[in-house]
Amino acid sequence: MSKSRREFLTQSTLALLAATTAQAQTPATPSTPGAPAAFGTSPAVGPEVTTATFIEAEKLVQFPLTEKDRAEAAGNWRNAMAPLYERRTGPRKVPIPDSIAPYTTVRSTLPGTTSGPEKNLFVRTTSSAPLPTTDEAIAFAPIHQLSHWIESRQLTSTRLTNIYLARIERLNPKINCIITLTRDHALAQAKAADAEIAAGHYRGPLHGIPWGAKDLLDTANIPTTWGAEPFQHRVPTADATVTERLNAAGAVLIAKLSLGALALNDVWFGGQTMNPWLLEEGSSGSSAGPGAATAAGLVAFAIGSETGGSIVSPSMRCGVTGLRPTFGRVPRTGAMTLCWSLDKLGPMARSVEDTMLVLHAITGPDHKDVSCVPSKLDFDAAAPITGLKVGYFPQWMKEAPATDVDRAVLAALPALGMTPVEVTLPDWPYDNLDLILFAEGAAAFEEITLNHQLDLLKAQVPDAWPNTFRQAHFLSAADFVQADRLRRMVALEMFRIMSEVDLLLVPSLRDEMLTLTNFTGHPSLTLRAGFVEVSEARSDWAPDPNKPIPKFSTPRRVPHGVTLIGRLFEEGTIARAGLAIEQHFNVAKENPPGF
Repeated sequence: MSKSRREFLTQSTLALLAATTAQAQTPATPSTPGAPAAFGTSPAVGPEVTTATFIEAEKLVQFPLTEKDRAEAAGNWRNAMAPLYERRTGPRKVPIPDSIAPYTTVRSTLPGTTSGPEKNLFVRTTSSAPLPTTDEAIAFAPIHQLSHWIESRQLTSTRLTNIYLARIERLNPKINCIITLTRDHALAQAKAADAEIAAGHYRGPLHGIPWGAKDLLDTANIPTTWGAEPFQHRVPTADATVTERLNAAGAVLIAKLSLGALALNDVWFGGQTMNPWLLEEGSSGSSAGPGAATAAGLVAFAIGSETGGSIVSPSMRCGVTGLRPTFGRVPRTGAMTLCWSLDKLGPMARSVEDTMLVLHAITGPDHKDVSCVPSKLDFDAAAPITGLKVGYFPQWMKEAPATDVDRAVLAALPALGMTPVEVTLPDWPYDNLDLILFAEGAAAFEEITLNHQLDLLKAQVPDAWPNTFRQAHFLSAADFVQADRLRRMVALEMFRIMSEVDLLLVPSLRDEMLTLTNFTGHPSLTLRAGFVEVSEARSDWAPDPNKPIPKFSTPRRVPHGVTLIGRLFEEGTIARAGLAIEQHFNVAKENPPGF
C-alpha cells in the first residue's frame, strides 16, 4: 500500500482547509433575533487571509482562480470558515469520542441487489491425524486437528498453552512479534477449558485453542497499545466484540501481537517485527505480529485487521493463510479505528479451513458497529468445486508482482474442475480512492496530529502516517466527494465482473486489486501456493540510505501466496476453492527453518 500512497500524494489534488487558526473579529448580527448567523456572517477567526494566500493555495488544489474570484474568496474566508474551526478549537469545541462513527455509513451491498448465500451452513472436515510425538509438530498443527485432539482428550488445553508459551520465550526474540504476553490469563483460561471439557461441556472447535490478538483489539484490563508510542500505556476496561466472541467460544488468549504503529507497516514502539522465513526482512504489515507469530508456530491462530492490505501483505510474506471478510460481516466494536468505511477484522491461520473455523465464531452484527449487517455463512468443506468460474486479468498474470507460482495456480484450475475466465477492468486511477482513507485516518487521529504526539512515532518518513495525516488536513472536501462518487462507480464495475464469474484469482500484491476490493468491501483469501527465490530483503518502506537493504550472495527461498477474491458475503466459495488449491499444491505444511 505504501507505493500507492507515495504516488497518490504526489499526484492528487489538495486544498487549503487548515491554513488559518483561531483569532476573533467583530461578530455580525443575525437578521432575526435568536436565529443562527447566516452563512458567511459568523465571527471571523484566524490570521488575515489575502489574495496571496489563495495564490499559494491554488498550487495545492490545481484550481486557478481569476483575480476577481480570488479577491472575493479572501474577503470572507475568515467568516465563512469560522464554524469549521469552532468545532475544533475555541470555547465551543466539541470533543468527539473514539466510539462515534460518521453519520454517513458505508454498506457493501449496492441498492437493489442482494448479496451472500441464502442459508447458513457450516460443515467442517472430520478426519484427523494421530497426535504427534513432538511438541513442535503439535505447535504447528492446524486448528482443525488440534480441536479434534482436545475434544477427544488426547491433548489438554493446558499442555498446548504451555507448548506455545515455551516457544514464545525461546523464539520471540528472533522476530519481535509480541507486545504483551498474557501468560497468567492464558493459563487460567486453559485450566477452565480443560475442566469444562472434562465435564462434558465442549463449546466447539476453538475451545482450548490458544490465539493472539493484533494489539488494536481491546482486551479488558490488558494493555491495548495500537503499537504506537502515545498509546503504549493504554488499558481498556472492556473487551472488543470479537474478543468477547472468542472468549465465548472457549479460545485462550495468549498474547497481544505487534502491529505497525496505528496500523501501518511492521514498525512499532518496540522496534520492527521480522519475517520468520527471512530474518533480514520485516514481516510486512500492518498485521505484522499475527503474520509472524502464526508462521513461527507461537499461536494456533491470530486476529488481524485490514484497511488496505494489512492482512494480505503479511500473509503473503510470512506464508500463512489470511482471510479478509466482507466489509460489514465482522463487528469492529472495540477495535482501533483507522478508517470507518474500510476497516475489517479477520483471521490469520495455517490452513484455509482454520480461517473459516474462526470466521464462524466471530461473524454477525453486534448492534453497535453501524456498518455491520446481518449475513449468512455457507461453508461445506466437502462440497464440490466443479464448474466454478474463476476470473483473472491476463496482463496481470504476465507481469510483476505475479510470479511463476501465480501462473502455476492459474494453469492448474482446469485440472481442479474450475474454469478460468478472462475479465477486464476500466483503466481508472484507482489510487484516487486513497483520498478517502487519508481523510478518515486524519480525522480518526486528529487530536494527536494537532498536538504533535504523532511526532513520537518511530516511523517518520514521507509515506508514514505522521506526514500523511498532516497533509490530509489540506485535502479538498470537493475532491473527497468526487472520490466517493468514483468509489460507487468502482463498486458497479466489481458488481459487473462478479456477475460474470464466481471468484477472482489475482496476484496478491497487485496495487489496483488491493485498493479497489478494499474500497468495495469484497472478501479475499490469501494462501501459500509455492515458493520463490529472492536476492535481497523486501521492505514496504522507501529504502533508508542509512540502512542498506540486505542482499544475498545466494538467493533465499521464501513462501509465495495467491489471493482469491469472492462475491460479497460469499467467503464459503473462496474457501472451497482455496481448499482445493491448498490440497493440490500441498506446500502449507512446511515450516520456517529454525522454528
